[in-house]
Amino acid sequence: MSDHPRIPLAGVIGSPIAHSRSPVLFRHWLDQYGITGYYVPIDVAADDLETVLRTLPKAGFVGVNVTIPHKIRALEIADVISDRAALIGAANTLIFRPDGKIYADNTDGYGFIANLKQNAPGWDAATGPAAVLGAGGAARAIVASLLESGAPEIRISNRTRARADALRAEFGARLVVYDWVQAGNMLEDATTVVNTTSLGMVGKQEFRVPLDALKPGATCCDIVYTPLKTKFLTEAEEAGCVVVDGLGMLLHQAVPGFERWFGQRPEVTDGLRDAVLNA
Repeated sequence: MSDHPRIPLAGVIGSPIAHSRSPVLFRHWLDQYGITGYYVPIDVAADDLETVLRTLPKAGFVGVNVTIPHKIRALEIADVISDRAALIGAANTLIFRPDGKIYADNTDGYGFIANLKQNAPGWDAATGPAAVLGAGGAARAIVASLLESGAPEIRISNRTRARADALRAEFGARLVVYDWVQAGNMLEDATTVVNTTSLGMVGKQEFRVPLDALKPGATCCDIVYTPLKTKFLTEAEEAGCVVVDGLGMLLHQAVPGFERWFGQRPEVTDGLRDAVLNA
């Protein structure tokens, strides 16, 4: 019988996944806190997801992050689901429990709010309406977190209006839906503006929403972090807004998972940010 304890393993599952910066992020924390453990990228096809998730605990995995395209399916596979994952309808963090059950959580909203609190210290959701561009999985998490943080109204617009209407049906009357061609209009008097679409990301379509109605002093956040300073953020900064890039959301959403898997609550520092940026 070996005297060596089992080394905890974790990872990130997606397809494709080779581009992920999460392994760099977790390696930085593991080294910083002197923890013996590993975090690896795992490319899994949709048809194999459940088989892989049920097998990983037997190989020493304590949990995984889940990204595109598996967030909704992972929630369906899980045995136990957190309230916020159920509300959002997707999971990005799975914990493999000692009893063999898979526990699903969603930390995207937590990461979004923590990023704003760190990088826009005066931000308060309750000061006025929020405007959210996009209605995908990230938008769901952000809408839920903005409502919980006290936003009096959330204006939402998506290129396919039906998805925005679906969010309003689920999250209630504080959501107001705008047609995509009117997206620029919903920025008027908004104190929080968030781009959750891929517009402006390297290799994606340009961000073309007119920003003339932006209110100086509003907090503008883009969840895109490649490039770090998107066209949206550049124009918002020129309009006198407080701008917050998307990298912080990636860093902060990883905190709860790392704590559950490796037993140490990590800190999001400039050193961590630099390590991920330079990867």
